[in-house]
Amino acid sequence: MLEKIHVFHTNDLHSHFKYWPRMQSHVKEMRTKLTNMGETSYLFDVGDHLDRSNIYTEATVGKGNVKLLNEAGYDVVTIGNNEGITLSHEELYHLYDGAAFDVVVANVNASHGTNPAWMKPYVVLTTAYGTKIAVIAATAMFEIYYKELNWEIDEARNSLIHLAYQLRKEVDIIVCLSHLGITEDELLAEECPEIDVIFGSHTHHVLPNGKLINGVLLTGGGKFGQYTGHLVLEYDKKMRKIVEKEDFLIHNKDLPTVKNEHEIVQFLEDEGKRLLDKPVFTTEKSYNKEWFHYSQLSDLFARAILEKSGADCALFNAGIFLDGLPKGTVTALDLHRIFPHPINLCTIELSVAEMKEIFQQSKNEEWPYIELKGLGFRGVIFGKMLTYGFSMNEDRQLLINGKLADNDRIYKLVTLDLFTFGYFYPSFKYAKKKYILPEFLRNIMIDYGQRFFKH
Repeated sequence: MLEKIHVFHTNDLHSHFKYWPRMQSHVKEMRTKLTNMGETSYLFDVGDHLDRSNIYTEATVGKGNVKLLNEAGYDVVTIGNNEGITLSHEELYHLYDGAAFDVVVANVNASHGTNPAWMKPYVVLTTAYGTKIAVIAATAMFEIYYKELNWEIDEARNSLIHLAYQLRKEVDIIVCLSHLGITEDELLAEECPEIDVIFGSHTHHVLPNGKLINGVLLTGGGKFGQYTGHLVLEYDKKMRKIVEKEDFLIHNKDLPTVKNEHEIVQFLEDEGKRLLDKPVFTTEKSYNKEWFHYSQLSDLFARAILEKSGADCALFNAGIFLDGLPKGTVTALDLHRIFPHPINLCTIELSVAEMKEIFQQSKNEEWPYIELKGLGFRGVIFGKMLTYGFSMNEDRQLLINGKLADNDRIYKLVTLDLFTFGYFYPSFKYAKKKYILPEFLRNIMIDYGQRFFKH
């Protein structure tokens, strides 16, 4: 007997809800039809469903996303880095308390005490005809972040291969939710043909009909709710093996609109605004933002991050300010609009020679006009690199807070974590550093503002 099994899958939604109502409606309709035909179907999400640059996600600290996943009837999800490292330990620990689906991630564990009840290394699903499907999963290894947030993260590929071999004799089919990126998926397929399908994500790759490597089918559904994937497996019960597997992508924008679609999406935004529209401090004047110059807001921000970090000097790009700070009552919604980025601070220890090099690199005339995408940046353009507390005089000597730097000293620079990944300042990647977690830039500004603007 040939059994058809369907898996609908999404990845890297990043809280882009524009097509969510129609996608949810389409999948529910399809799954009802398949059930009536006697065919089993599932719905998976491969991580980064939430993104705190979205005000509904921010206001509900991700619980709103879990509610949407529940309503859509998801069966299994895994966590991406947006779930894993943009929430505090406590927030992630309780994120899925109300989940009506299984959450699978094999390579994350609590550093102290017990794991949350929802955290499972794998689950086994059984179809209407008794076929057993193991779902294993792993997430991208941002080790330093997880460690700071009191989570241990294991090597992903090793964890998955170990599980696949362990489960192979117990189940008929093994599928993997991989929030690791296309390169890791390809390596996993080469090393572990025991896995039948790897649902891909993280690198936002698009594989319109999947990709077969070493007999393993890889999928990739882009980002931001552009696509819903549909995997079809044909399983021969007598031979106990998959005889056909194919994956294709559904363009969500081309799906039929649903009744009140705009109102449903607008409600999420309005609810986020309502929850965030709470006063946090009061200013006596407005603070302007500039993308190509120093500004009143950049001066204020520099003071806030220097105080928070205890660093000697600061470095950041002016493009992080999406708006100015208004005069009068300032709300959490205002701060989210100015700083929507899931970006953290990081302190880096540098010698005088390294500080000089950083100062010179920061004068790159092309950087201000870059339309930066990714690395947590949710702005428009990069903007001018701003330096606070360090400069160079005419004799090319380094000054720290107006005084000649001591060549025997190591100085502490506070900057944004996006600069530590090696794209702009390669030396930062290997320097001694400490990430300041879990606070985002907006949280640091709120804390500072509540002290600075006290009357």
